[in-house]
Amino acid sequence: MYSSSSSSSNTKPEKHEVFISFKSEDTRKTFTSHLNAALKRRDIETYVECKVERGEEIPLTHVKAIEESTLSLIVFSKNYADSRCLDELVKIVECGKRKKQIVLPVFYDIDPSDVRNQRGTFAEAFTKHERHFEVKKVREWRNALVEAANFSGWDCNDVNRTEFEMVEEIANDVLQKLNRANVSDLDAQIAKLEQLAKLQGEFYQKIISVENLQNQRATVQRVIELKMERNMRLLRLTPDLLSHMQRSNSDDSYGGVFGNTFF
Repeated sequence: MYSSSSSSSNTKPEKHEVFISFKSEDTRKTFTSHLNAALKRRDIETYVECKVERGEEIPLTHVKAIEESTLSLIVFSKNYADSRCLDELVKIVECGKRKKQIVLPVFYDIDPSDVRNQRGTFAEAFTKHERHFEVKKVREWRNALVEAANFSGWDCNDVNRTEFEMVEEIANDVLQKLNRANVSDLDAQIAKLEQLAKLQGEFYQKIISVENLQNQRATVQRVIELKMERNMRLLRLTPDLLSHMQRSNSDDSYGGVFGNTFF
């Protein structure tokens, strides 16, 4: 059912940010392949599922990969519901709620309302599922489809745009979402410290002392360090490059910034 580019069920998956769920027969050699390549060009590590035979439970490695992802990309296509990727969809929706992960649906050659309301090929798939699976399981799949389809996503049925254009736009959107998620903790710290520095400046104008000035300078310096770390995260440097920078700056006056505040 699936293709793998960064892991397999027999090997330990590499560190990744994006989990891609898709129906192999529909998009493996076309849309999903092009989208995965566009993400790779932006230095975004992806987990693209291995092949899972019909009727099998999704491997624990896939469950773990979903849980460890920052963002899950769901490529809905005509035959998406005719597969056991519905189980992983349930997991993706669960992580979106429980772990506040980003869920991004992409509708390829399928009307979003057909997914949301399980019409057309989705209705046909569920007619089969209802004959082979418990009512509770089928209801769980239906609910997951409705919830996933209601997330803000991408409709690729615009005849005025090429597939290349759509893939590039989606990849840029993913990058922006990941960048915001990767620096959100720093943005919160920076905002608080900038407010503190402002309050210190207003207060210390009235009570000037060496200690007060040192306190304010320490706050400002910390803001500078955090902004530097923020910029470094947005550069998406590889571990090798980060290690090189740490070694190169170990004797530099800014070595503490590079060596102690990243990852």
